[in-house]
Amino acid sequence: MNKVTELTRGKPVKNPDVDTLRLDLTASFRWFARLGMHESVANHFSVATSEDGKQFLMNPRGIHFARIRASDLQLLDADDAEAMNRPDAPDPTAWFIHSRIHQRLPHARCLMHLHPRYATALAALADSTMLPIDQNTMRFYDRVAIDDGFGGMALSDNEGDRLAAILGDRKVLLMGNHGVLVAAPTVAEAFDTMYYFERAAETQILALSTGRPLRIAAHEVARQTAEDWDNYGQLSIDHMAEVRAILDREEPEYRQ
Repeated sequence: MNKVTELTRGKPVKNPDVDTLRLDLTASFRWFARLGMHESVANHFSVATSEDGKQFLMNPRGIHFARIRASDLQLLDADDAEAMNRPDAPDPTAWFIHSRIHQRLPHARCLMHLHPRYATALAALADSTMLPIDQNTMRFYDRVAIDDGFGGMALSDNEGDRLAAILGDRKVLLMGNHGVLVAAPTVAEAFDTMYYFERAAETQILALSTGRPLRIAAHEVARQTAEDWDNYGQLSIDHMAEVRAILDREEPEYRQ
């Protein structure tokens, strides 16, 4: 991947490889804001731009998802000892989580962390298992790591390392008492996974709210459906392309 240069707000992006990363990530922010999955000006997405994961793009502190532009994304370096001492320092909890996971997990090229309504409700249950009760919930059958060790805000490298160890080679970390984190090789895959995880959590929470017995699929059916989802990778590419197309028409300034 080509060298990335830090850009100032509103100026056009020059590097063609990083252009795609910036635009896909920015489109993800904008779309999740439309879906109401943002929380104030909190939560962060990032994407690694170096093979070792030490350099990565991430949204700056304090800008609403609905207003982020491609050139707003900050290029950060995990080895930069002064990163947190600058006036434009990133959010500390995002820094300690994202900088460590990108380095420790090769598949975690893109990280998305949100506190969406239904996934967070699932994270608040004593048993946060995603049950195989429909096609979407089966996508995550035996594929979600659950963190039961929430101890407050993530304000140290140790917390990032702890979360990386729990996530392992999985794509979804359901963070008990907190929210959800998705890790994937591409922005499109992370975006699609986050979207479907929230949809799946919504289905489970709504089904549980009826108080009636759940129609839980057999292990073999759930396992096969999850594998079918794993082989359905074009969906995430098409999903991102359509989101970009809609934003190109309705919010073209996201590309700036």
